Amino acid sequence: MTLRNGMFIGDRYEIMDQVGSGGMSDVYKAKDHKLNRNVAVKVLKQEFSEDRNFVSKFRIEAQSAAGLSHPNIVSIYDVGDDNNLYYIVMELIEGITLKKYIQKKGKLSVKETTSIAIQVAQGIECAHNNHIIHRDIKPQNIIISKEGKVKVTDFGIARAVSANTINSNAMGSVHYISPEQARGGYLDEKSDIYSLGITMFEMLTGEMPFEGDSTVAVALQHIQGEMPDLRDYIEDIPVSTQKIVEKCTQKKADHRYLKISSLIADLKRSLVHPDEDFVQFADDEPADGKTVMFDPQQVKAGVIQSVPQEGEEPEEEADLEDQNDIDAVNPKIDRIIAVGGIIAGVVFLIIVIMLVWKFFKQSEAGSGVQLGEVTTETLDERYTYMPDLLGKTSEEADVLLEKANLGRRYVYAKSNTVKEGLICDQSEKPNSVVAKNTTITVTISQGADRFAAANYAGKTLDETLKELDSLGLKYDISYEFSEEVDTNRIISSSPAGTEVQYGDTISLVVSKGAEYMADTVVPSVLGEKEADARKKLQESGLEPGEVLYEESSEIEKGRVISQAVNSGEKLPKGTRVAFVVSSGPKQVVVPTLTNMTPEEAKKELEKAELQLGETSEDWSDTIAEGRIISSDPEGGEQADADSKVNVVVSKGKNPEGEDTTTTKKPDSGEEKQYTGTVVLQKSSLKDAEGTLLTSGKVTVEVDGEAVDMGAYGELSKWPQTAWTYTIKRDKKTTCKVEAFVDGISIWQVDVAIN
Repeated sequence: MTLRNGMFIGDRYEIMDQVGSGGMSDVYKAKDHKLNRNVAVKVLKQEFSEDRNFVSKFRIEAQSAAGLSHPNIVSIYDVGDDNNLYYIVMELIEGITLKKYIQKKGKLSVKETTSIAIQVAQGIECAHNNHIIHRDIKPQNIIISKEGKVKVTDFGIARAVSANTINSNAMGSVHYISPEQARGGYLDEKSDIYSLGITMFEMLTGEMPFEGDSTVAVALQHIQGEMPDLRDYIEDIPVSTQKIVEKCTQKKADHRYLKISSLIADLKRSLVHPDEDFVQFADDEPADGKTVMFDPQQVKAGVIQSVPQEGEEPEEEADLEDQNDIDAVNPKIDRIIAVGGIIAGVVFLIIVIMLVWKFFKQSEAGSGVQLGEVTTETLDERYTYMPDLLGKTSEEADVLLEKANLGRRYVYAKSNTVKEGLICDQSEKPNSVVAKNTTITVTISQGADRFAAANYAGKTLDETLKELDSLGLKYDISYEFSEEVDTNRIISSSPAGTEVQYGDTISLVVSKGAEYMADTVVPSVLGEKEADARKKLQESGLEPGEVLYEESSEIEKGRVISQAVNSGEKLPKGTRVAFVVSSGPKQVVVPTLTNMTPEEAKKELEKAELQLGETSEDWSDTIAEGRIISSDPEGGEQADADSKVNVVVSKGKNPEGEDTTTTKKPDSGEEKQYTGTVVLQKSSLKDAEGTLLTSGKVTVEVDGEAVDMGAYGELSKWPQTAWTYTIKRDKKTTCKVEAFVDGISIWQVDVAIN
């Protein structure tokens, strides 16, 4: 059946245009009329739709892959069938496949290849962590969006097709399959790593490592053929990149990276130290001199299996694996290694106990080190402080962990509070003392968790709003007359049954009861005190609904910010109307400023979203001159965000006969001054393809006027990872700030001056 523009699939997806075609499926751009968004619909071709066994595997694996959620994986929204058409509904990515990108550019640079490989590997890692093996990693299944984001697709189809005999229709190409896949053997995560290594080879050279007249001929080369040397194609290829590809494409699976996370770590390290030979290989076992023969009939059939030579007895597969296992160790050696490990562990434990004893002795002797505190003077050279990675990107974490001589392992988890792509957890607490070379588990947020939205039809509005609030969902309410549904109960909710996440909006249609009921006009309660708003609604024949409270620096505490139903609309009498009341400005904790200078206090207050107020002076026998004696409000108390904290500064010891406290303005010589802060992160300086820039002339303009960048004028010489600048104005306003690297605009933001 040919799909034409305007046709519907599943009474939901309207076909708009065909955007691609492959060996197993056709891809269409479509509109999801239920959620009002554009999607990609991949429809299985007729020959696969008629294979019931294939369809069954395809549906099971596609539904499993639909549970994957990662920035580098194309999201699967739906799986279904319509009149013998089997389809997958996916995220629509505007861009091109990596295959076309390679064909367009000829070959890619080492840096670009590594960057793409890292993103692909991170997507594969998410699948592996969910016990899903892709089985068909190749440039055709990797998409690069217009924004430069790399995404892996076709998880469900790859898994379903793995049981089929290798042929050009089923696999599209055997140029990327692993040796064990070509043999029809056991597949695991290392099979995907092999395919990614072949893909990296093609990105770097623009060519395939193995070519042949048939799929079987190519598959045989994957099993027997020697992998070409990248140095024959690229003379100056960095040793780290060459070794990474070589390790990924080892014939024996156990000689490759055992986990994709190890590959990601080496890829990232190669960006920082490209010419460092750090890739570790397993020792190759001696060749046994035996030749593996293939039955010509089996080769013709496309089934590759090893057979015994003439005169040999067939061996069990497990026995063959034991004979070829390079990791097989003599039991005596195994015991020696075990005993040695125990001795090493005991020695290490004794050293740790001695260090702890020494530490406590120093504390008791009053050496300036308090109990539970370690200073740089007492920190052993084998230990380091754990950096604070929370809220940072993986690139920023790499720099901090590298500097602290710590390893890292990235995992992914859902988070309703931390933005997708930023670090939300770390295995060691910030500023704690850890041994150097410890592997730190760093958790990167995948954004809010997705879950199926409930159908709220028939529930009361109040209980529905409470449930939505507990789930972190927003809501949009409209009212309709209904003969069947009682007043103030839900007629319908949308979406229902489909996946949503924290912060999404649910549309609710609420019953106004039968149309013949008396209507009343909803009054405006905006700006009213809560008690007055309740009274006003009751006087109009309505009832106050749920009252929510929200922080606001613009609306006075206790007054209404918004109402669920706009004023002027008509509702049946007795309908409950919810509204939101201001809980006042955001509350922050005042930091303890005692013993700080006013300049230090100002910086500390700005971090806490507060301002330095009036500065008074007074005598003090205990606080040094120029340092703060006390503050109002005091440290630990709560205050409105952006409010002022007054401080009293010491004038030194009080000479007899003198007294009095003098007061001056925080900014002497100016009647009133307003400020705003610009923070430009080094991680924000990226080119159009999303690659982090490491060099170039940096300039910043505020409202079109260039400002002095100081040491930050040259990107390669940045002393820190962020540049901070304070804008001063004599009135409240908003300034446009724009950053340039070598004259090209790469970052801009509006800064409020208040």
